Amino acid sequence: MIHLNPLPLSCAFQPLAEFWHRLKLVIPMLHVQTLPAFQPFVALVAGDSSLDVVGEMSLALIKTPSFEHAVAYLQQDPACAALIAERYMTPPHDLDALLHCPPDSLGYLYATQMKARGFRAEELYEGMAIDSDSSYVEARLSQTHDIWHLITGFGVTGIDEIGLQAFHLPQFPYPLAIALLASSTMSALLFRPEELPQLLDAIHQGWTMGKLAKPLFAQKWEEAWDKPLKDWQAELGIQPIPTNG
Repeated sequence: MIHLNPLPLSCAFQPLAEFWHRLKLVIPMLHVQTLPAFQPFVALVAGDSSLDVVGEMSLALIKTPSFEHAVAYLQQDPACAALIAERYMTPPHDLDALLHCPPDSLGYLYATQMKARGFRAEELYEGMAIDSDSSYVEARLSQTHDIWHLITGFGVTGIDEIGLQAFHLPQFPYPLAIALLASSTMSALLFRPEELPQLLDAIHQGWTMGKLAKPLFAQKWEEAWDKPLKDWQAELGIQPIPTNG
């Protein structure tokens, strides 16, 4: 996920106050299912990209027509449709066991990365009710999010995260990715314009890579932990970028 420090209120207040004033004028015209997404979106623009805020945005978007459209887009691919119908999820990833995989394997490299960061994939989806196709897709994406980082070569800096989110979009119109790209570019535009060239370059890299790659959502990664990472990348048509963090 993105890790950027929130801006001081004195820096963020004036443009966001104006944005919020204008937003309140159009809220009565908006679909009721879209309303919960606006508060976390404003927080993201202001620079608060904590897991709590991203999680709030994610849960709000699950209930929107946009997520239903994203699921329908995925279901056009037979392998993705089968995974959704099966509601394929695995038990929490056993990082200690994965350290016994070959050193060049997906499993070993994934476990090493997660151990180094002191992070568990379950932190992104534990407690999430899987009671619809949309909630299943979000849970599965959360379970495999850091595998996508490893496969694509995008690191875990804020800009690398946006590059990975851009990777999603040619694969399917993932609502959270759209929200994160929109909020990050607006935030950079208002508060960190010097970051825009690097941010836009990451978005271009992610989009291009995602357009050329086979569907990552369709993969049952956990059934081939021992496969070398380079073999996974070659099979999926991915030329990974150098990892920056």
